[in-house]
Amino acid sequence: MHLTLTQTTINQQTYWLGTTPTGLAFVGRANGPRDEWQAFFKSANIHYDQQANQQACQELHDYLTGQRQHFDIPLDQTTGTPLQHQVWQALTRIPYGQTATYSQLATMINHPTAVRAVASAVGQNPLLIVIPCHRIRRKDGQLGGYRGGLPMKRALLALENARLPK
Repeated sequence: MHLTLTQTTINQQTYWLGTTPTGLAFVGRANGPRDEWQAFFKSANIHYDQQANQQACQELHDYLTGQRQHFDIPLDQTTGTPLQHQVWQALTRIPYGQTATYSQLATMINHPTAVRAVASAVGQNPLLIVIPCHRIRRKDGQLGGYRGGLPMKRALLALENARLPK
């Protein structure tokens, strides 16, 4: 796999984006390390190019500044297991500004007893924000974990809630 990485700064936060010829494959956490992508693409050939990924950078900027509620860029989701793909697809069906629990997500993909496997798949999402795993809460209503950290998860949920019609 060939991955082109670009760094972008939005709202004083730095993000790494990685694309393949097929589409966006990776979004790093806010102020995450330059090599965060390695957890998802261990054998990728990497090329750093600040001029690449401009559409993805613009859409991420628009989302994080409240000007966009969904992403239109092509995605490369060739990594992951079939269950992970089911979970990631289901995450995209959770509406902007709403949340679901891991149990609800498991039911959405017709695996209601696979809550732990579903939670693990959510945690393996390489496309933070774009595949909205921040919209998942624990059964007790608490936020649960998030690769980007709980402050980032809170900020994303607050952004979405602030942008909903009152």
